[in-house]
Amino acid sequence: MMDPVVFETLLLALETEAVTLPEDGPILVLNAEPGPWLSRLPKDRLVLRTTQKPAHDALTAAGYTVLAPDSVEIPQAKLTIVVPPRQRDYARALFARALLAAPEGGLILSALPNTLGAKTTDKSLAEIAGETTSLSKHKCRAFWATKDTSRINTALAKEWIAEDTPREIEPDLWSRPGLFSWDRVDPGSELLADSVPEHVKGLGVDIGAGNGFLSRELLTHCPAIERMDLYEADFRALGCIQGTMNEFEGRFQAHWADALNDMPKATYDFAVMNPPFHTGRADNTDLGRSFIRAAAATLKPSGTLWLVANRHLPYEAELSACFRAHEMLEDEAGYKIIRAEKPKRQK
Repeated sequence: MMDPVVFETLLLALETEAVTLPEDGPILVLNAEPGPWLSRLPKDRLVLRTTQKPAHDALTAAGYTVLAPDSVEIPQAKLTIVVPPRQRDYARALFARALLAAPEGGLILSALPNTLGAKTTDKSLAEIAGETTSLSKHKCRAFWATKDTSRINTALAKEWIAEDTPREIEPDLWSRPGLFSWDRVDPGSELLADSVPEHVKGLGVDIGAGNGFLSRELLTHCPAIERMDLYEADFRALGCIQGTMNEFEGRFQAHWADALNDMPKATYDFAVMNPPFHTGRADNTDLGRSFIRAAAATLKPSGTLWLVANRHLPYEAELSACFRAHEMLEDEAGYKIIRAEKPKRQK
């Protein structure tokens, strides 16, 4: 999730009328995040789009108009707000889609903290829009562009959109910008895959599956696995999972899901995960601890969890609270591999 001061800076552009709020028509928000900032915009005109399941569910429950995550066409809006994702190529593609879809004279508005590349991202928007205007507050920058077809670099915008598509980054491993470690195999995940014994069997779950690398490795090397279920919050990952897992048709199921809320209870024989510890652009080790609780809840009483985490992340207390036993199997290159057994049932 973005720091609230970023949205304060973004809204300042509207509230000072540096950017004019259109009098009618939809206001489109791409990569939308829930939060109090949305309540300061006219709710009946907001059209939100996000591919993140937790944000999609929260915004829908709050009564907003939320586009389907696989919606190809986005509505023309006189004002489009882009909440920039962490990854540069994905952010560029969002700006390009917003600009090309906007009507002539339409505004594209965004904001970022200075420490997270606000100036660079502003320049990226200017590359395709011709020019931008900005204001700074709270150590953040709000920046915007007005669509002028005679000035926009359509070829570059289309190039950025084309770069945001699933691709094979190595044989039988598909990925795309914006996913975790999208252009290479994450060394922690690779270490985890090597640590799961070949005799593991039964029904497995890959929590926060990303591009499907872990499940592919397990199904390749562990013949007694009945099926892997892959739970991933980012809808954009599902096409990559399908490409990565193509040769295992019938032995996997992919779910667009909030791992903290959508997984069944006491179902799986084993789980693997490389839990996230960011929400949006901010560090959030509580998220990793929440993943541990979710893993314990979805495992059978005899189930086993294998997880990898950066060496410094403090997960041991949560593991003790959720499992009857756990041990570190590997401590290598800044990563730790942990096996936890027999989840405790929470009262």
